[in-house]
Amino acid sequence: MAETPIIPPPLETPGRSSFRIPIDMLLAPDHGWFRALRHSEFRFFWSGNFVSNIGSWMQNVAQGWLILQLTDSPFWLALVGFAQQIPALFFSLFAGVIADRVPRRKMLLFTQSAMMILALLLAVPAQLHVISVRQIVVIAFLAGIIMSLNAPTYQAAIRDLVPREDTLNAIALNSIQFNSSRVLGPSFAGFAIAGLGIAACFYLNALSYLPLLFVIGRVSFPPHPIREEHSWRGEMVEGFRYVQGHREILVLIVLVGMVSMFGLPYLVMMPAFARDVLHVGAAGLGYLVAAAGAGALLGGVHLARLKPHHHRGPLVLSATMIFFAAILLFCLSRSPLLSTALLAIAGGAMVTSVATINSLIQTIVPASLLGRVVSIYMMAYLGLTPLGSLLVGGLAEFVGTPVAMAMTSGFAFVLTLVINLTVPSIHRLH
Repeated sequence: MAETPIIPPPLETPGRSSFRIPIDMLLAPDHGWFRALRHSEFRFFWSGNFVSNIGSWMQNVAQGWLILQLTDSPFWLALVGFAQQIPALFFSLFAGVIADRVPRRKMLLFTQSAMMILALLLAVPAQLHVISVRQIVVIAFLAGIIMSLNAPTYQAAIRDLVPREDTLNAIALNSIQFNSSRVLGPSFAGFAIAGLGIAACFYLNALSYLPLLFVIGRVSFPPHPIREEHSWRGEMVEGFRYVQGHREILVLIVLVGMVSMFGLPYLVMMPAFARDVLHVGAAGLGYLVAAAGAGALLGGVHLARLKPHHHRGPLVLSATMIFFAAILLFCLSRSPLLSTALLAIAGGAMVTSVATINSLIQTIVPASLLGRVVSIYMMAYLGLTPLGSLLVGGLAEFVGTPVAMAMTSGFAFVLTLVINLTVPSIHRLH
């Protein structure tokens, strides 16, 4: 796809130039913050996912609040989080083979349609007040299966829609839209729960899939590469062998797994922090989640500013350590204002770490193996969170949610420091 030249506006139209110059700077091929949006197919895909993710975050907040109402237990929060995320541990590798075999459009239409149906299966019984926590667990588990099947195809589609030199910027912009929705969705959810009820969030999430399905139907994905296909098991093993043979990629995936298992459970436990530790209620829960999203949004903007050849290895290590340190301090805080600030720092550091690792994998790994290696990355990123959630939830029953979360994040901070000191080759990655 041809790059759009930067053409300055005529001197006789000063009113227009004040708007066009900043836009040209943001979209500039070499240094524009949003340069990947010059490519129309990626721009449509990005926009459709932005709308859908707002609905998804509304549902996440409403689901957590509903579980707490039904059970009054942080353990059930952790268990539902476990049910929703554990499928990634078992299905991600299978999904990676699918991503390298099945056309993107067909797979994405299937997964997004299925997620819309599951949202409606939550909405109707919630509206009728006949929903039970066991029903939520089952629907969460089914949603986890669909999300794990979707993730490698979705990540590979991003690289399909932009040239190689814009891959990091596209991943950063994807992080920006995801975390912008993470700011807007929880805020909308707080108002919707207070004014319309919990079921409204589930209905609105189902509705948000319609624009995305339309976009997937119209975006022109490149033809799927024709390659020799082996057995499913053989192709999975080939992906593992590639990761095992590349020490830096293996360490990057280990870091993602640590963020997932020892850091991300703080999101699952957020309703317990909001109600029992900070005493801020449902509206406060929305603001806390939104604060983490706002920080993540700023982290995505920072990544979008980076030049294609910026050294990303040191950035990964420093961001990972800042993430665990911010979560540890959040667990010690009892001030809503300080907690909100720490969540913003944690959100920015987490996105910087995870998205930078994603961009390194997408630029280093050959296209023929990308789906499978990304599936291992997604297995570490999504599949280990439920184990961490279950660990934190179990500990929380005995020592309380803040202490349980502080123990896991503090342990991970020390492990990251050890990696920083013992694997110097990570510092040379760019």
